[in-house]
Parts: sequence; C-alpha cells; structure tokens
Amino acid sequence: MMLKVAIVGAAGYTGGELFRILLRHPRVEVTYLAERKVYQGKRIDEVYPNLKAKTNLKFEELNLSKIGKLADLVFLALPDGVAMNLAPEILKRGKKVIDFSGDFRLKNVDTYKEWYKIKHKNPALVKKAVYGLPEIYKKKIRRASLIANPGCYATSAILGLAPLMDKDIANLSNIIIDSKSGVSGAGRSLSTVTHFPECNESMKAYKIGLHDHTPEIEQELGKLAQKKIKVSFTPHLIPLSRGILSTIYLSLKRRISVKELLRIYREFYQDAPFVRVLKKDELPSTKFVYAGNYLDLGIVVDKRVGRLVIVTAIDNLVKGAAGQAVENMNIMFGNDETLGLEEAGIFP
Repeated sequence: MMLKVAIVGAAGYTGGELFRILLRHPRVEVTYLAERKVYQGKRIDEVYPNLKAKTNLKFEELNLSKIGKLADLVFLALPDGVAMNLAPEILKRGKKVIDFSGDFRLKNVDTYKEWYKIKHKNPALVKKAVYGLPEIYKKKIRRASLIANPGCYATSAILGLAPLMDKDIANLSNIIIDSKSGVSGAGRSLSTVTHFPECNESMKAYKIGLHDHTPEIEQELGKLAQKKIKVSFTPHLIPLSRGILSTIYLSLKRRISVKELLRIYREFYQDAPFVRVLKKDELPSTKFVYAGNYLDLGIVVDKRVGRLVIVTAIDNLVKGAAGQAVENMNIMFGNDETLGLEEAGIFP
C-alpha cells in the first residue's frame, strides 16, 4: 500500500530536495504540494528543471481540508514560527507531521523564545513531539505522530559527540564546535549575504555564540550526558552549494588511542546505517556525502596538546534535512530505515 504524503513549502531547497528523494521511493506517492502565492499554479519542474518528465504536480494554495483527504503524512518545510500554528490542525485530522523548523525541537518554550525571538503558541504539543534523530530516538520515532526534524548543524555536531557523553574520556565543559556550511543552508530567499558576488571566493563566520542550533545541541548532549552541557559554537558560510563540515575540539582527561575511540564509536553506531565511522588517518570530505544521507566521521588525537578532534561531514539538504526526514518517515510507518535512500547520493 502506497503512503500518501503532502509537502507544505515544497519550493524551498529542502522541500525540493525532499520531493526529489520521494519521487524514487517505492512506497510513497506525493499527492499535494503547497506553496506561497508567487509559486501557485506552477508545476514543480518549472521551479526545479531537474524534475522534468518526472511529475505533473503543481503548487497549490494551502488547504488543510484537502490535505486531510489526500495525505497520510504532511511534511512542513516552513520558516520558524509557522508550523506551530499548522501542526495542531493537521494532527486533529488524524495525520502525522514531520516539521523541518525549530518550532518543536526545544523542550523548554522559554528557551525557544530566547533564541528564536518568537513566543510559542502550542507548548503542550512541544512535549508530545519527538526529536527526529534516528541514531538516538528510533524507538520513540516509531510511535510518534509529530517529529521535530533536527537542524543541519545540530545533526553534524550531536552525532559527532554522542558516543562520548556517558564516557569519562574528555572534558565536557569546554566543547568547541567549528562548522562550515554551503550557501543552500541559508534557504532560497534572496539576500545580500547569499548573493553570488558577496559569497563567492569568500568565507565568513556569523552568529558567533548566537546561532539558534546552539540550544538544540546543548539540549540533546545534556540528555545523553545526564547533566547540563554548554558548547561554544561558531558557524561559517563558505562558497559551496551544499555540505557541512564540523570540526569539534575537546580536551582529553586521560590518554586514549584512536583505535580505542574508533571502537567506542563503531559500537555506538553499529545499528546506524547512515553513520560511517572512517578508518584511522581517514577524514571526511563534503564531496563524498554530496546529495546522500550519510554522516562521515573521523577522529584524531592530538597527543602534543592532549586534545581530541572529531570531524563530521553531511549534506545539509539531505542528512541535515530532507533525507533525515525520509529516514524518520520510514521508521514511523514500519519501513526499513534505508528505503528510498540507498541511492539518494549523487557523485558530481
């Protein structure tokens, strides 16, 4: 039986990438695409020419009654502050929701207001939402009706650090995360910052200590460590279309070999099909996760300064957004976690 899905916000980069992946999913039929007025009436292949001859679907005005009739699952690829109003109405119609925004990620609504500058209108629903990181919450995802799809930076950082949180190996009070993202992470809306002459052949740090993925990282690492965690997180914009490379630094509390660390990581991720722990002396590259749902992870011990360096690479639009959402969808509806994602990658 085919699962029928709707995508609200399908013209954005993550919405378009989601549609691309779902077109090849053997058990999914995309039945409805909603978008703002400027796109309504246009076929999706007019906005994404790579989809020509693959679909006749057009963007429509958002109609919750129509969604209720046409879809079993709704993906919300919308700006922060919008999904909190739509999700309750969709759930009342007996449909499941996967939300791409930050609206349901943070369990403390005061923290959400502090970082997102938006007052949350549905705090009760926040408690019911499941944070959609399959490597950690697979059992909860299976039973969920509302998934908070993780942020791209947060995915790259949390998965890089998770295996260490209950081990007395490194100093968890001084975690430094340095992340570099391609321009698609800023979304499809026009801005001076992402204008080609501004970002090409240039790199810049932004929102140092202020990025809204920071409390998400701290929340999830704190749960794993069973104590409060604070991180120093600095994101950078780099002249790539897509991809995130995160370099994470921790001070070691004792001598430990890369061999032992790799054993810990491989054991932690033994049931995680999309986490690839690389060999000793091998480090990730965004090139080799391009358009795929993998997170590649490498480890270095800098013995001279007693520091552990963890490097992760993901595609921000796939494992950092659309691919991870499909992974969550598969788990929610009893499919193999990898279904429709095994061949999602494209080597350019």
